[in-house]
Amino acid sequence: MRETTLEELMGLLPAKGRVMGLDLGTKTIGLALSDVERRLASPLDTIKRTKFSQDAETLLKRAADFEVNALIVGLPLNMDGSQGPRVQATRAFLRSLGKLSSLPFAFWDERLSTAAVTRELIAQDASRAKRAEVVDRMAAAYILQGALDRLKGLAPRS
Repeated sequence: MRETTLEELMGLLPAKGRVMGLDLGTKTIGLALSDVERRLASPLDTIKRTKFSQDAETLLKRAADFEVNALIVGLPLNMDGSQGPRVQATRAFLRSLGKLSSLPFAFWDERLSTAAVTRELIAQDASRAKRAEVVDRMAAAYILQGALDRLKGLAPRS
């Protein structure tokens, strides 16, 4: 597994194929999946974190199940754009995951993704329990959709 920019990732991807979005939290990992044309991100699943080996195995199994070609990983930058301990933990997770998989990945700024999703769920009158259940995978979809929209902007016009 190797880190790429979105621009580089565009050149590595087949014409059609899925991309998976990740929202790496301290307690859970939210997963989202694109359609094969990479136009729409949908919430997929939430992995309850235990230990790295188990988390990685579950994540890579889900990626294989859906024939994922790449990962988009939310990068939890501080509001001022600086990198704190959560960014370091995210990068460490991906370094370790890279030893187990050859999937390329790109980071996507995830600032405010959880807040935006939570606001939307509140607007939809979702209960606190329902919000807690879905927020991570919805945040992953929010992250992935942002990256898909950017990839669409990078694609050559036909």
